[in-house]
Amino acid sequence: MSFLRILFLLLLTAGAGAFLLSPVGTRLAQAQESVVAPDATPEQEAADHIADVRKRLDALAADVERRASDDAALTDIKARVDSLIRDVLKVSVDLRPRLNEIKSRLDQLGEPPKDGQPPEAAAVTQERHRLTAGRLEINTLTGQAEDISIKASELSNRITKMRRDLFAEQLFAHTEISMDVFSEAASSFSQEASDFQRTLSSWVTFILKFKRAPLGIAVMLSLSLALVLMFVEYRLFGRLIKRDPANEAPSYMSRLSVAFWSTILPTLALCVFLAATYFFLDTFKVLRQDIAPMMAVSLAFVGLVVFVGLLTQAVLAPKAPSWRLIRVSDRGARHLVTAVLLMAVINGLDYVFGTVSEALGSPIVLTVFKSFLSSTLVGLIIFAVSFMTPIVAETGDPRAPGRPWPRWVAILLRLVGLGLIFLSAVGYVGLARFLATQIIVNGAVVVTMYIGILSGKAISEPDRFGDTRVGRYLERRFLLHPVALDQTGMAAGLLIYLFALSIGIPLILISWGFQPRDIEAWLFTMFTEVNVGSIRFSVFGILGGILLFVLGLVGTRWFQKWLDGSIMARSQVDPGVRNSVRTAIGYLGTALAGLIGVSAAGIDLSSLALVAGALSLGIGFGLQNIVSNFVSGLILLAERPFKVGDWVATGTTEGFVRRISVRATEIETFQRQSIIVPNSELINASVGNWTHRNSLGRVDIPVGVGYDSDPRKVMAILEEIAQTHEGVLRNPEPFVIFDGFGASSLDFRLCFFIGDVLNARGVKNDIHVMILERFRAEGVEIPFPQQDVHLRVRSAGDAGRPGETPGSGGPMLAAVDELPRMAGDGLPADEASGSLPR
Repeated sequence: MSFLRILFLLLLTAGAGAFLLSPVGTRLAQAQESVVAPDATPEQEAADHIADVRKRLDALAADVERRASDDAALTDIKARVDSLIRDVLKVSVDLRPRLNEIKSRLDQLGEPPKDGQPPEAAAVTQERHRLTAGRLEINTLTGQAEDISIKASELSNRITKMRRDLFAEQLFAHTEISMDVFSEAASSFSQEASDFQRTLSSWVTFILKFKRAPLGIAVMLSLSLALVLMFVEYRLFGRLIKRDPANEAPSYMSRLSVAFWSTILPTLALCVFLAATYFFLDTFKVLRQDIAPMMAVSLAFVGLVVFVGLLTQAVLAPKAPSWRLIRVSDRGARHLVTAVLLMAVINGLDYVFGTVSEALGSPIVLTVFKSFLSSTLVGLIIFAVSFMTPIVAETGDPRAPGRPWPRWVAILLRLVGLGLIFLSAVGYVGLARFLATQIIVNGAVVVTMYIGILSGKAISEPDRFGDTRVGRYLERRFLLHPVALDQTGMAAGLLIYLFALSIGIPLILISWGFQPRDIEAWLFTMFTEVNVGSIRFSVFGILGGILLFVLGLVGTRWFQKWLDGSIMARSQVDPGVRNSVRTAIGYLGTALAGLIGVSAAGIDLSSLALVAGALSLGIGFGLQNIVSNFVSGLILLAERPFKVGDWVATGTTEGFVRRISVRATEIETFQRQSIIVPNSELINASVGNWTHRNSLGRVDIPVGVGYDSDPRKVMAILEEIAQTHEGVLRNPEPFVIFDGFGASSLDFRLCFFIGDVLNARGVKNDIHVMILERFRAEGVEIPFPQQDVHLRVRSAGDAGRPGETPGSGGPMLAAVDELPRMAGDGLPADEASGSLPR
């Protein structure tokens, strides 16, 4: 820990010193010492700004003519011209409030009096003239800003055309290749070597005399940063870039993952180190103007060679056949690694020597000779590779001698190699050099991207992320279930896709001749100035708006939990009130977060007003039910005719309220079925609420006894039973009502009150059991519903009705009373005479 603290203090101290020595720090100090100018009117500020922009634009136009052959300089000039265009367009935006103010004031003054009308006051006329002159001045300034914008756009387009022509000219430039050219290049080479030695020695002498301390600080900071990067890399990602020696048969996904990350992570760390080295050397003024480009290209050469070397080792794995991504033999893998690395070194040295020649002002013929030699050597190596036998033997043993390339691959390699040699020989050295660079650099980048995409695809497949080391670690660390682990794998695969593309595409564009400033400008335009018709928005603004919206939602949820758990719970607020307050705060917080997010995104909603107006009628008809339910939900939350936990009954639905939202209310029935009832139905229909004001409720139990029972004794028994139950309230007292005479019983009704109507079923069940037990003990009969059937049998001599024969049974005369069935399976056998159970 003490070592890391020392490194952090060194980086902090050196960073502060570098900032103070940098141009940014210098300008900041100058800005703090500057005198604040007095306030000026918006018109004066706009005029001064337009004059300054015009002056800067003229200077940039002169720079374009002076540096027409420098692509990097033209790229920088174009970026500054585009920045001027944005600055000058702000003039109209800044003057718009002032123009609206003037128009509003003129509207207040009204039209000037016409001929024959009474003249207006002199002060009004003077004010009108002043406002008119101000409006004219603003219109003039706006017109000047538009003219400058058009002129700057034309200059930007001209720079783009110049760069395109310059690239084509350099690419297809033709040089006569002859012995005279080689002789002149050989004589110039010795002079360049002498100049390089003299320049390098003078720079070293300059450093030792004047820049020894800054050089030491820069080197120390670079090495410190390298150590920190190595520590972080191997501490956090060591498992991703190391092959497991115990795994003799790794899966294809593991091989892809190790190959990708063992190439990308060390390369990124090295690039950061090299960039920091150049930054510190340049910041502390260690690099002279003639040494800076040579140092930059030398560092880039180191990064290229290391990147290609790591990639070939990761893909071909000469010493680890089981981790190899392509089926080649051990010998073939070693030969391919050597060939690819040798081509990268030759091509990189070509750019290094070309930059040295340019910095030293060597003859152009020397640069042409170097490129000719480099392209020819690369072509010869590719041609030689076509005759290799790297494919693994049919037995599958990587140690056995390999087989030749497939025929089409060998032919393609030979054509590419011979093509480079031919282009160099006929004088198109620039084109040959460009193609060789694309084969090496773009080939390495595309292979890396392809491996990354395959790795992301493999990780995002179902149930595959859990087989990786990272997946197993996340599963142990956060106890993730399989579904969450699979979703994490999908997110990881998407991130790998984006990571591979975000690194590979810029490198390919740079190798095709685009400058980093071009990519920076495209990204700036893409993320800050996206136009869809008349609507302009910013991707960064939208991301910021989404971030603020998410933060607003998180803050709303936290406030809901805090208010519900810390304030209302301790205050013993009714649960229904807590739910209503919590829901209302949730909707209010979501609406505020949405407004803040839209405002931060910078979306001009006024541009959508016309479309919204055209669609409002159709949307109104289509969403009227949703709007009705929404308004009804707000009414329910405000008036609270029922709350969460209440026992309600509406229509055929009866149960407990579980949730009230703005669209519908969830009611859980006694059978544990959830019924979703639209809020508009609850507003327009009658709703019974057993627990609206309190939970007090009355329970009625009907009881029937036989006609031979004593009614007063029955009433006393029922009252006694109710009074002895602990769930029945003593006040109001329970009472019994003699309802009337039933068809087969005397009907009574026991009425009592309970403190919580939600417990009615349990209390009612207990009372039923107690009544049955007590009636049996007291001998009180509970009759069954029955019917009396009266039979009249005629004698043989009785005259029957027409159609009846003597001796036949007579008609059955029955008086049947339909009564509610209470209980029982039938009548006892001894009561069966003349009575049949129904």
